[in-house]
Amino acid sequence: MQQNSSKRGLSRRAFVVGTAGLAGVALAGCTNTVEQAELDSPATISPYARMYGPAPDEQFPLPAVDLTAVPEKYLRRQVDYETTETVGTVIVDTKNFYLYLVQENGKAMRYGVGIGREGFEWSGRARIAWKRAWPKWTPPNDMIARQPELEPYSAANGGMEPGLKNPLGARALYIFQGTRDTLYRLHGTSEEWSIGKAVSSGCVRLLNQDIIDLYDRVPIGSRILVT
Repeated sequence: MQQNSSKRGLSRRAFVVGTAGLAGVALAGCTNTVEQAELDSPATISPYARMYGPAPDEQFPLPAVDLTAVPEKYLRRQVDYETTETVGTVIVDTKNFYLYLVQENGKAMRYGVGIGREGFEWSGRARIAWKRAWPKWTPPNDMIARQPELEPYSAANGGMEPGLKNPLGARALYIFQGTRDTLYRLHGTSEEWSIGKAVSSGCVRLLNQDIIDLYDRVPIGSRILVT
C-alpha cells in the first residue's frame, strides 16, 4: 500500500515537472509572453534603452544614445499639460529645457532640449514651414563672420553634406515667421551632454532619436511658440 502511494506521488511530481516543461516550450514559441516575462525580469533592458537604441535603417545608421549622459527628466515621455494652445502646437520652454507637442485631452509629448547660449536666443510665435530628413547645414553669414573656419560650409560653397557629423543631425524643422526664414531650427544632435543646457547658437536641439519622433508627428505648417 505504501509502495503504491509512493508511485502515485512520483507520478504526480513527474506530471507537474512535465507540465512545467511543456509550458516552457509553449512560452518559448509565444513572443508576446516572452516579452512580458522579460519585462518582469529585474535584468530587463529599460523602456528608455529601447526608445533610444540604435537606428540601423537610417540613411546614416545612428548609434544608441548614451543614456548616462542625459538626466532622465529630459527623456521623452507623455505628460499632463494644460494649455490654451491648440492641439498640434509645438511649445519650447527655454527656461526649463523642454519642448512640448500639444496633444488631446490635456496631454503633451515632452522632449528634453538644448537651447541657444545667452545672446543667441530667439523667442516668439512662428510656424514650421518645411522639414528635411538628413539635411545639409549652411551656417548663416553672421556666424561665419564670427567663425571664419565655417566658410567652407557657406551657402555659396554648397553647405555641409548630411551625416553623423552634421550639426543638424538626423532631421531639421525650419522655423518661419510669415515668409521670412528666422534661421532657427529644431534639429537633432548626437551630443547627448548638451541636452538640458544652453550651448548652441540659437537653434533648439533634440536627441536624434527624439527629433525623428517629433518629425514624424509634426506636419508642415504647424504652429510653434518659443518662450
